[in-house]
Amino acid sequence: MKIKKEFRLITYLFAAFLLFSFSNIQAQKIDAKMKPFESVEPKGTQAANTNFTGTVFVNMIVKPEDGLHSNIGKVTFEPKARTNWHSHPTGQTLIVTEGIGYYQEKGKPIQLIQKGDVVKIPPNVVHWHGASHHSSMTHIAIVSLGEKESAIWLQPVTDEEYNAFI
Repeated sequence: MKIKKEFRLITYLFAAFLLFSFSNIQAQKIDAKMKPFESVEPKGTQAANTNFTGTVFVNMIVKPEDGLHSNIGKVTFEPKARTNWHSHPTGQTLIVTEGIGYYQEKGKPIQLIQKGDVVKIPPNVVHWHGASHHSSMTHIAIVSLGEKESAIWLQPVTDEEYNAFI
């Protein structure tokens, strides 16, 4: 009787092993066929200082060549880093995911932005955004693509303009 129980237990364990092995092989076959996804985790590459002041990293998540009619990027600004003045013909949405930063529209006061804030920038509004003096700031930037450029870059934000918040 004891031998039958042990044999049955061994049979169950062997069947479970086979089932697990088969499901694992099937999962590997499915994974091999899947296209890798983009990730928002990497900081990205350091942006050229052509349109930025200070140290800025950009991770483009959705690009024009993806055919989704938008640019979506995660942008990380080190303290005091910022964009140049610029505008977007189709507008822009910023979703702040980390830190504290600033946002300013031309002719208006600087506004404090922080984790959880959503900034909706209408089409053709000249503005800049970046990190605060003492904190880095990361946001997701979303721009719909039109028939024109996605951004029209202008002059750098001067230290005097940037320091107007303090």
